[in-house]
Amino acid sequence: MAAAQPATPPAPLARLESNIQRVAKSVNATWGIYIKCLETGEEISINADQQMDTMSVIKLPLMAEAFRQIGEGRFALTDRITLTDAAKRPGTGVIRSLDAGVQLTIKDLLTLMVIVSDNTATDLIYDKVGGPGPVNAIMETWGLKSIHATGTADDWFKALRAAPNAETFHRQAKTPFGLSSPRDMGRLLEMMEKGEAVSQAASRQMLQIMRGQVYSSRLPRYVEGYRSLPHKTGDFMPYIGNDVGVLESPSRRVVMSVFTANHFGGGAALEDAIGRIAELAGNYFAARP
Repeated sequence: MAAAQPATPPAPLARLESNIQRVAKSVNATWGIYIKCLETGEEISINADQQMDTMSVIKLPLMAEAFRQIGEGRFALTDRITLTDAAKRPGTGVIRSLDAGVQLTIKDLLTLMVIVSDNTATDLIYDKVGGPGPVNAIMETWGLKSIHATGTADDWFKALRAAPNAETFHRQAKTPFGLSSPRDMGRLLEMMEKGEAVSQAASRQMLQIMRGQVYSSRLPRYVEGYRSLPHKTGDFMPYIGNDVGVLESPSRRVVMSVFTANHFGGGAALEDAIGRIAELAGNYFAARP
């Protein structure tokens, strides 16, 4: 009788995907994951084409549209907006704590919108660019058809207040903060890294803003050996905890887009799992020839 042939070991990328699946399955949630190394071209896609609620990750397409209009000369990063009490929004951010009358530059607003996810800054930028419509138009033009800015922060908070409770609001999913597939948001990040989002200069400025991100409990949590990780979180905890960004080293750029939903457990476990997924991907691509 012929000896049994040893099983062929899985390819390295398949092993990575299997390990990522294992981490994701350890936390009961709906997951959407897209990972791509720009140097090797290797990709991992787990529900990557499912359109999901971005929460504040939608602020990246909004920033891109702002830079597009700046490039057309419609306004400048140095222009100033005077804060009013009526413009203040609840939730994340610091501008709502400032006195009315303070003047903030467009660059201030874009920076705070991204690095502390400031909702007041978000709606002031929406006002500046002409609302969600122009954001959706540029995403359509760029072929990122699943990315959809659904409304302002004010719209979302009004809908939440009208709901019976936060869990019902999430389960009904009638008023997302924004929509995108993990893949399309990853493609937007890839365009920034390649200098193709608006322009090379605009892409560079957007990534530099993202490198100042204050919240580091997800993608950057366990990653080592990368010099920077420009990224943007999106939150409606414990139900949604998203993070998208790029692991950057002198030899590697790894796009990571991790979306979650329908999570009803402790937020710490969800954040830890996202951190472990980034750690696995970071270690794998750092070691690739």
